[in-house]
Amino acid sequence: MSKRSTTTMAAVALVCAVTVLTAPGAAFAAPAPTPSPSGSPSASPTSAAPDTPETAELEAVRKKIDKLYHDAAVATDEYNAAEEKADKQSVAIVKLAQKIAAGQKKLDRLQSSAGAAAREQYRTGGIPREAQFMLSGDPQQFLDNAGRAYQGQQATRNLLSELARTQKDLAGYAEDASAKWKDLEEGRKKKAAAKKKVEKQIKEAQTLEGKLEKKERERLQKLEEEAQQKAQTAWLSSGVLKEIDGKASKAGKEAVQFATAQMGKPYVWGAEGPKSFDCSGLTSQAWAAAGTPIPRTSQEQWKQLKHIAVEDMRPGDLIIYFDDASHVGMYIGDGAIIHAPRPGRTVTVAGAGSMAILGVVRPDA
Repeated sequence: MSKRSTTTMAAVALVCAVTVLTAPGAAFAAPAPTPSPSGSPSASPTSAAPDTPETAELEAVRKKIDKLYHDAAVATDEYNAAEEKADKQSVAIVKLAQKIAAGQKKLDRLQSSAGAAAREQYRTGGIPREAQFMLSGDPQQFLDNAGRAYQGQQATRNLLSELARTQKDLAGYAEDASAKWKDLEEGRKKKAAAKKKVEKQIKEAQTLEGKLEKKERERLQKLEEEAQQKAQTAWLSSGVLKEIDGKASKAGKEAVQFATAQMGKPYVWGAEGPKSFDCSGLTSQAWAAAGTPIPRTSQEQWKQLKHIAVEDMRPGDLIIYFDDASHVGMYIGDGAIIHAPRPGRTVTVAGAGSMAILGVVRPDA
């Protein structure tokens, strides 16, 4: 990372922290309540109290839209997980096909050898050539031929054993391939169902937004900002930032550098770059660029990566949001994250406490 880019990134994070980091439209669902010092929400999410009937109605619309986008995020994780699993299954099927092809060649060779042995036995009237030599009256020749006969018998037994073993291996490979094809088809069905769910939720949210007048949409965005500001202020007021002084690792700096370079690119569900991202697509690609591959989805990132206390987090760590781990952002320092928020938004900087924090994970622990 250049000195200039490092300075710019730090300045962006600092300004965001000072201004309470109220990036518009950052959350999928209603923001977190006043968090405990550990950064965990202590109650169910709340939002700014409406002051007029019109505001109350618009606040209800905001909550409904947030829920629709949240449900779309959950379905997106399901889609991404199915896609990742399908990719792995496809690779496994290709490897099995290669094993089957190699095994079939080996089987053909062994069967050819076994056939040659059978033909030789037929030509000698059922008595191997070595056994015929054993009928000689010369004792030494008898002993020599006996040894050769034993070796021939051993070779034949080994040939038949290898033939049987290869046939068994081929049957096993075929069975595994069949099972993986079945899993692949089931995965495709899950992926298609998740895609349908994502598109439905996003369409409903966009339709709901589309019914609003221009002034109402502007007010709706203001309500989003106010809700996020309230949550971020509560998080900062807890004093948690005073405890956070971790310095980024080398890989963490590289991951942050990658993520910040994507600023302004649109959120597209299921996308992992280079022109667009969803939330976990951004974090997984950022860490892949830093040389540390991590799970593709926010839920698997939460399950598989090492959990870190909020007060111990450092730039590059991932903050997982909501009880269902349906959203993820990358901590960049000074109380800020960079993340891909939701459809209709772009990769942006936001307050780390502007959504309900589930926990923090470290990819390079």
